Amino acid sequence: MKILVIDVGGTNVKLLLTGKREPRRFASGSKMTAGGMVDAVKGATTDWTYDVIAMGYPGPVSNGRPVVEPKNLAKGWVGFNFPKAFGRPMKIINDAAMQALGSYEGGRMLFLGLGTGLGSALITDGVLVPLELAHLLYRKGHTYEDYVGLRGLKRYGKNKWRRYVADVVTALRNAFQADYVVLGGGNAKRLKRLPERVRLGDNQHAFLGGFRLWEEAWKDERSACVVRKEHGVLNRDAGQ
Repeated sequence: MKILVIDVGGTNVKLLLTGKREPRRFASGSKMTAGGMVDAVKGATTDWTYDVIAMGYPGPVSNGRPVVEPKNLAKGWVGFNFPKAFGRPMKIINDAAMQALGSYEGGRMLFLGLGTGLGSALITDGVLVPLELAHLLYRKGHTYEDYVGLRGLKRYGKNKWRRYVADVVTALRNAFQADYVVLGGGNAKRLKRLPERVRLGDNQHAFLGGFRLWEEAWKDERSACVVRKEHGVLNRDAGQ
């Protein structure tokens, strides 16, 4: 079974097919509709054949369907029939949840995506639980996202932002009793020091998460490396 993984972002849409090592991408942005994304994916993959699709969506997803319009894209995603448009079976989850799925290495893991906002997901003993922590109040009437998202970085500067990230990550790790925390998103690389039981993720893990959506083998830690090799996704943390 060949799987096409689509990682939809506010700046780019990234694509990877089973067995390929180099993702393809195209620009997204505030004018990109759901139909426009479908057309662009088809145009970018004319030489790829695939049986099923996994898609990471930048917003809440329920029962495999987007339930809130994306903040950084055009409207029209909620209610759009993606499987019909692509003509393939599809599984759709939140983009942070998809990266969390690809980052999982057993036990109870909390994933936090430090990007424009704050993505979050929890996996415990192989069960994925998408979370929406970004808009919970943190301090002084402001949310977690206000402090550790891009707005917080711009408002407080790198040094204060790093301290807020360390405080939030530690508090959430303790609250969810996580064995470890994985930090993803474009701003995670700006951190100099990581709190205890915290490691950096990798954008490649979003693709691995998409492949895992269609497989059960990932739940067995012993076979996780087999899934990575089959789809050409490297586990950089393990030095592969």
